[in-house]
Amino acid sequence: MPLGFYIIMAAQFFSALADNALLIVAIALLRDMHAPAEYEPLLKLFFTVSYVALAAFVGAFADSMPKWRVMLISNTIKIGGCLMLFFGAHPLFAYAVIGLGAAAYSPAKYGILTEYLPHRLLVVANGWIEGLTVGAIILGTVMGGILIRGDVAGWLAQLDLPGVTNPFEASVLAIGLLYVVAACFNVYIPDTGVDHKPLKSNPLYLIHDFNHCLKLLWRDRLGQISLAVTTLFWGAGATLQFIVIKWAEHNLDFDLSKASMLQGVVAIGIAAGSMMAARMITLRRAVNVIPLGVAMGLVVMLMIFVTGPSVAMLLMVIVGALAGFFVVPMNALLQHRGHILMGAGHSIAVQNFNENLSILVMTGTYAVLLMWGLSINTVIVLFGFFVAGSMLLVKRRHEANQREFDSVALLEDRCH
Repeated sequence: MPLGFYIIMAAQFFSALADNALLIVAIALLRDMHAPAEYEPLLKLFFTVSYVALAAFVGAFADSMPKWRVMLISNTIKIGGCLMLFFGAHPLFAYAVIGLGAAAYSPAKYGILTEYLPHRLLVVANGWIEGLTVGAIILGTVMGGILIRGDVAGWLAQLDLPGVTNPFEASVLAIGLLYVVAACFNVYIPDTGVDHKPLKSNPLYLIHDFNHCLKLLWRDRLGQISLAVTTLFWGAGATLQFIVIKWAEHNLDFDLSKASMLQGVVAIGIAAGSMMAARMITLRRAVNVIPLGVAMGLVVMLMIFVTGPSVAMLLMVIVGALAGFFVVPMNALLQHRGHILMGAGHSIAVQNFNENLSILVMTGTYAVLLMWGLSINTVIVLFGFFVAGSMLLVKRRHEANQREFDSVALLEDRCH
């Protein structure tokens, strides 16, 4: 890989690291405010609403200028959201602003891969970016868990940092510095030399153009399968973040700091699965990993029988490994089809719209189930059945498509 690729990875790592650390700190802030329990999954809902509401515009915005500039602008918006939290804004609203920056950041960070690298390296590149993103989840959740510990937060508050009056402000300031580091890497990302489309000023045109791209990808035989899988995966993954915290508190008697560490264990499994997929799976064989999505849903249901920390960590690694192994090839296939059909920025915007709509629906449903008073074990069983059943339906749809035309045979089958 060229040097520019590693700069892109570094920028993505530090930005994602800050996002995940801030989520744990925001949950702790809500608890300190004695907010209702259903507010916690609503953090993810507020974060992702920009992905859905602005999907018609962020793809065109990402394709209108060099991707490094888009990433820099987006990181600056995230810094603004962090400052809002530092100056006392409600965590839901501050995290929504950070989500606005993330919505614009995502088409650029994925789109630049298809501009910068040949198609045969996309699975490897996605293994890198997913592996580093998961590494950021691991370290971010661990960092967030450490920052909310009374001794660490108190020590930070005693450092006489500018403007800091309490431990939470010190934690938020430390996370804000990570966004600044990511912004510094953004400046050194190379220009790919790809021609950029001028941004249309008519919002109706952008909405019409996005709607056309949305239909185009859902009608494509391979595009619809990869889009369905990644859509289900990210909705399930976002919900699982909050399920694991609640489950660890209920079944394992963990506090928030320890429960956030268990999230990191899931991420270790995802990183391992991502790296194995990048090494073993070619673009043509990407669709062969769909059954692992069914297996992941079934394995998740075993959580209700676990009451010991050691078994819990092993199960979380297995769930993560299954998830990482099947989502990386499907992500690469989706980017490949999207780049061919409509261009990198537009295709990633379509992907983000569907995935984050799934996150909105699934985390919103989880919040409603908590409001209804369902036990966490009941929620886990419902969640597992939904994931396994949905993936099985996608598998059958792909088999029906293949009977009509063997589109998989047109994909590259080169090893990396």
